[in-house]
Amino acid sequence: MKIVILGAGRVGASVAGNLVSERNDITVVDTDVAQLRQLQDKFDLRTVPGNGTHVPVLRQAGLDDADMLIATAARDETNLVACHIAARVFNVPTRIARIRAPEFQGNPELTGDGGFYVDHLICPEQTVTDYLIKLIEFPEALQVLEFAGGRASLIAVRSYAGGPLVSRPIRELRAAHPNIDMRVVAIFRNDRPIAPDGDTEIEPGDEVFLLADSQHIRTALSDLRRMDEPVRHVMIAGGGNIGLRLARALAGDYHVRIIEADRVRCNYLATQLPSSTLILHGDSTDEDLLTEEGVAQMDLFIALTSDDENNIMSCMLAKRIGVRRTIALINRQAYADLVEGDRIDIAIVPSQTTIGQLLAHVRRGDVVAVHSLRRGAAEALEAVAHGDPKSSRVVGRRVEQIDLPRGATIGAIVRAADGEPLAPVRGGRDAQRFEVVMAHHDTVIRSEDHVIVFVENKRLVPKVEKLFQVGVGFF
Repeated sequence: MKIVILGAGRVGASVAGNLVSERNDITVVDTDVAQLRQLQDKFDLRTVPGNGTHVPVLRQAGLDDADMLIATAARDETNLVACHIAARVFNVPTRIARIRAPEFQGNPELTGDGGFYVDHLICPEQTVTDYLIKLIEFPEALQVLEFAGGRASLIAVRSYAGGPLVSRPIRELRAAHPNIDMRVVAIFRNDRPIAPDGDTEIEPGDEVFLLADSQHIRTALSDLRRMDEPVRHVMIAGGGNIGLRLARALAGDYHVRIIEADRVRCNYLATQLPSSTLILHGDSTDEDLLTEEGVAQMDLFIALTSDDENNIMSCMLAKRIGVRRTIALINRQAYADLVEGDRIDIAIVPSQTTIGQLLAHVRRGDVVAVHSLRRGAAEALEAVAHGDPKSSRVVGRRVEQIDLPRGATIGAIVRAADGEPLAPVRGGRDAQRFEVVMAHHDTVIRSEDHVIVFVENKRLVPKVEKLFQVGVGFF
């Protein structure tokens, strides 16, 4: 696929790195020549210096015959104008814009056809915020990822000695919960994948990926983890875009304190957050400040500043003082790998959290959701099966008959009970009857099923994509 990426910043560079590794033809446009040079030294891609809202620059980048434009520049206006030009001048089939301002979101008259002609809006700050909210809701989990509009969930959890199903065969999972269907789709032990079967024993310290109907997440967690007390008191370091969004989302249900180093920003936060949110002006790496403000009584400390080192240091200080759990936002993946699991319980790399939204539009076949796992090494995707036994490689076949590559596992299927295509969930309610089916060797895939596939190595993804592409006769 020929893709032009506008913007060589953190998001653009991360997107370029992920897409280049999948053998796409990538061109990156930016005004910063130094950043372009760094990208070109690191990846096998083409760069074009210049303003992405200028038609000659976009033409030089190859937008005339590009399949997709991904606009990730720092300014929303630049991304919107670039998408408009891509549609009206170059007729680019797919246009994706990164947007920060909430005013642009949920406004199809402005961003859709007749406006800026954006096919898909992505907001990394909101994606990270939603990710954090799930981790606050389920503090025992390392990751909580949703599929089929939230009907099914994949959870990653670190097993502990003494868990009801730790050091026992996986087959006992069904015996322990005969009325609840859930499935262990992968185990990583000492960073090495283990293909689980009924005889596999989960050992303490294993990273376990488990699929279940979303309403059974807590039951699944309780089998592998000691259940923590619910989070009630949260301290946030950093009142930037993500800090503000998170504090706003938590207000009313949690006791929130937010530390911000910039006094002007503190004044702005005071106008945007309810009076129940305590806003503190100070340095989150100041041990005295953390002690005085009662970090030891907090259930969770979340560091969300734009400085990786400050986030790491503040989390380590908070943990030493006595906070129960810490989460740090870390942009450098190497840093995240080094610190997670010691004083920092969870290290979140924003680019890896966001990349799934983009990959869902790049994947071939009808892939509606993609989640990057284990810092991008593994992947879970949701693909819709179309066609019939003649036009499809999966429809009408049992799971054991599907030619899955080694290392790929069909974990679950979500299907509408009425046989119709699965409708999106609107307004937080699901009026359509559906069922979440854990995939076993004899489970038969039907047309319009949403199939959740776990891939332990993302190099296998193209082979999985090919399985869900229907033959031309279907059209």
